Amino acid sequence: MKKLLSVLLAVFMVFALVGCSGSNGGGGEETPTSSAEDVAVFWYTNADVYLSSVRAALNKALESAGVSYKDYDANGSQAEQTNQIDTAIAAGTKVLVVNQVDSGSEDVAKTILEKAEAAGCKVVFFNRAISQDDASAEKLLNQYGSAFVGTDFTQAGHMEGKMVGDYVLANYDTVDLNGDGEISYVMFKGDEGNAEAIARTKYGQEDADAVLTAAGKPALKYYDENKTENKYLLDANGTWSAAAANEHMETVFAQYNEANNNMVELVIANNDEMALGAIQSLQNHGYNNGEGTTTIPVFGVDATESARNAIDAGTMTGTVKQDAEGMAAVTAIIAQNLMAGEAAVSNIPDAYEPVGTWRVNIPYSPYQK
Repeated sequence: MKKLLSVLLAVFMVFALVGCSGSNGGGGEETPTSSAEDVAVFWYTNADVYLSSVRAALNKALESAGVSYKDYDANGSQAEQTNQIDTAIAAGTKVLVVNQVDSGSEDVAKTILEKAEAAGCKVVFFNRAISQDDASAEKLLNQYGSAFVGTDFTQAGHMEGKMVGDYVLANYDTVDLNGDGEISYVMFKGDEGNAEAIARTKYGQEDADAVLTAAGKPALKYYDENKTENKYLLDANGTWSAAAANEHMETVFAQYNEANNNMVELVIANNDEMALGAIQSLQNHGYNNGEGTTTIPVFGVDATESARNAIDAGTMTGTVKQDAEGMAAVTAIIAQNLMAGEAAVSNIPDAYEPVGTWRVNIPYSPYQK
């Protein structure tokens, strides 16, 4: 009996001393396990439609590389994500792949990096910005040998804004439903503090205005003339949801419609889900239902499958592709680099855009019929 107790005690001590460089385990959704995965992937929420495409591609890339992994869903809670990170570290995970809940919070990113360093594992962030300032993010990530995979988030706003401006200019008389010489628009913003949402809100409108005014047309007119600042409708939950846009649009229709001669003539959304939510409301009121109905131009960002189908069907006008497969591929490469002790930003394919030693940008591209 004493010998057996000694063996059990020795085994317990071995497991207690295992750090982030622990043994491999099987990949898949979050389930209790006693073995360590190579990689733990932390999603701010599984409900995000664009990120579901990234998740499928990332899981496939890790599996193809023979890397074991485990997915964690924070369901929009930074506290929950932090607890999940603690769990993965304690299990001996080698690399933490983090889609940070509190986008733009450098304090949160620093805490994660400190926890990982203390345990001897590495971190790569992706998709959601870790700071509002690139110089500060660069300094932090270089300090810990980490990296970020994302986009030049201003690019999407600029691209969407030009797409909107070009379309409106080419179809001005058709878009101007009440013939007053101005185009009334609504803007849907996904998250108040998110850097991508801020840039898309700003440039989606400003760059469209630049195209129009350069051609001698008036700038876009926000549908609610009493609102002199913050000219957008916000998803108060910060989830960029179709439901939020749909509810806002239904409220808009109560006062702004063709019968009152002040119909919203253009919809600009910061992502495809909000664009699709707006379209659902428009369709409920007889618009955007195909041939024989009036189509209000609607623009989004992401080029999700549902948005592409809507564009192909003519119920949506355009979107900006955010390359889910590319983001997944580069994130998987960096995770493997870190596991192998190589520089984070190395072995990056030419199609993507390394920025120094701390970041890789995934390019955007327009999508229209």
